[in-house]
Amino acid sequence: MILNDRRVLLAVQAAESWQPRPASQGKEDVVMGKLEGKIAIITGASKGIGASIARHLAAEGAAVVVNYASSKDDAERVVSEITSKGGRAIAVQANLGQPSDIERLFAETARAFGRLDILVNNAGVYEWLPLEQVTEKHFHRHFDLNVLGVLLASKEAAKHFGTGGGVIINISSLASTAGLAGSSVYSATKAAVDSITRTLAAELGSRNIRVNAINPGVVETEGSRAGGFIEGDFLKEIQPRIPLGRIGQPQDIAPAAVFLASDDAAWMTGETLLISGGMR
Repeated sequence: MILNDRRVLLAVQAAESWQPRPASQGKEDVVMGKLEGKIAIITGASKGIGASIARHLAAEGAAVVVNYASSKDDAERVVSEITSKGGRAIAVQANLGQPSDIERLFAETARAFGRLDILVNNAGVYEWLPLEQVTEKHFHRHFDLNVLGVLLASKEAAKHFGTGGGVIINISSLASTAGLAGSSVYSATKAAVDSITRTLAAELGSRNIRVNAINPGVVETEGSRAGGFIEGDFLKEIQPRIPLGRIGQPQDIAPAAVFLASDDAAWMTGETLLISGGMR
């Protein structure tokens, strides 16, 4: 009886303390996205991981610049998907291996949206070759885009971020540490991206600019399919090394970009987030 009396008392107290919610006057409550009002550039966003990141950032309220080098139709398709759902997006052509193109990308972003809050350095190239086939041209093709492009884009972003700071997210790779045969040049570029991430985090932290990296494992994209990375002998060798038993999809990576771009990661910088199904 004592227990029952206590339950009655608690119920009475709860009823007395309840207050009705203010009338909405017929308007539904609006749930704000994690990135509402933010402006983001995603390089190499016409397809694959970059396109998925653009869609996810836009779904959380960010206005996005879908950068592409040559795949105009694919970029415009991503923009159309975003705007058809009420989001804001534009496509801007720029080759991230060309400094003048990088400057133009940021200038066009400023003209369209007035400022910048988030940069996702996703544009990159990968071609695996055994050591005896590595050439100077092969080396510079990878380092000019995968490394110098990241540095120069980050430099421009730091100029355009407001006094409140900003976010830089570098798309690196499991290859930076996995020691995969045939990937010496590509892996070296991604190891450089990991190092740049830590260094710029230390350098830009006082300006409240956070710099983190996402290191995907084997992900099915147009590029990985064209390169033969998700079929044949390569897949037979790699898939047994993935504890979760499957290769990744772009939508496995994109939510991490939302997290790192949002205030959920406000005290996180200089980190590399490995998303690989458990593969090391």
